[in-house]
Amino acid sequence: MKVRKFIRFHNNPLFSIIILTRNGLNLTKLCIESILKNTEPNYELIFIDNASNDGTVQYLKNVKNSLIITNKENKGFSGGCNQGLKIASGKFIVLLNNDTIVPREWLKKMKDWLEKDPSIGIVGPRSNMVLPDQAISPHLYKAKTKKQIEQFAAEWSEKWRQTGYEVKRISGFCMVFRKELIEKIGGLDQRFFPGNSEDTDFCIRTRISGKKLWVANDVFIHHYGNRTFKLNNENYPHLFIENQKKLLNKWKINSLNEIDHLIIRETPFDYSKHYISL
Repeated sequence: MKVRKFIRFHNNPLFSIIILTRNGLNLTKLCIESILKNTEPNYELIFIDNASNDGTVQYLKNVKNSLIITNKENKGFSGGCNQGLKIASGKFIVLLNNDTIVPREWLKKMKDWLEKDPSIGIVGPRSNMVLPDQAISPHLYKAKTKKQIEQFAAEWSEKWRQTGYEVKRISGFCMVFRKELIEKIGGLDQRFFPGNSEDTDFCIRTRISGKKLWVANDVFIHHYGNRTFKLNNENYPHLFIENQKKLLNKWKINSLNEIDHLIIRETPFDYSKHYISL
């Protein structure tokens, strides 16, 4: 593992945005361009590269206000995120997939929910490719170009301004939470390699700790979805099934429909049992 140091624009950044990459340079460029364009400059970017060979690392070295960890082998989503969490210095942590396009004020609006309601543990956005409780109806979303995506996101945000709702799970493609949450419940469980179900497990432990999960209805983030798996020729359906089996086995449940019951069963949060070291 190699870490490239950087000079922080802010000694105390408000946000630490952690982005994993494993090839997919064109998508990563779109994501970073949208962040630089649509995010107030009170953040640090932390890139974790899992052995890309398509020029991604060379590109990331030129991104301002960023820190890059380069892995010689694929550490998976959980392993990479945990590396980023160890060095994050922001008050708020953002886990963001590299196959996304973010709109204006995306972070401010999600942060506002965390500050408005201390009982909220994690905030996520609406999207086109996401868990059902966060997904918009397919017939509503026809955007194809970056301009169309930005226009849709702006119109959606205005229509649903300052509205949100509680859910049972938040998709890991975009999560915003206070750094204190990591101090309370730990990081992502690396048994779910290379990815899938680690976000559900993180949500379960968040809820056991007494915090709720919230969707910022006024934030729409475009998500291409599962591109890293496809670009690296990984069998996504197989990984999905196998890691969900691991999740059910870990929590001793037969289906995801039993999550509410396991939350009651496992509460209060037991550090020796539920905490995941980074």
